[in-house]
Amino acid sequence: MMVRAMEITVIKRDGRREVFAVEKVVVSCLKSGAPLDVARKIGKIIEGRLLDQGVKEVTAIDLTKMILELLKKENEEWYRNWIIFDRAVKKRKTGE
Repeated sequence: MMVRAMEITVIKRDGRREVFAVEKVVVSCLKSGAPLDVARKIGKIIEGRLLDQGVKEVTAIDLTKMILELLKKENEEWYRNWIIFDRAVKKRKTGE
């Protein structure tokens, strides 16, 4: 049995809570156009930051900001793709 050192809770925009899953970060990055290796790297960086800071809870909004910051550093187009997707599909004004 695997024991997790620490579980991080994500507070969703609607108030629901769920356990942080690095895989969800990876999938989101893939949807924006990032290749798998970059998506995994971003996921690991974010997971590492949260663990290093001893974060027990993070809001979905703060998590998104972290992901977008790293995506933008990697490739401006992937960053824009995320913003466009959020506006068109999720009807959100992410990045503003």
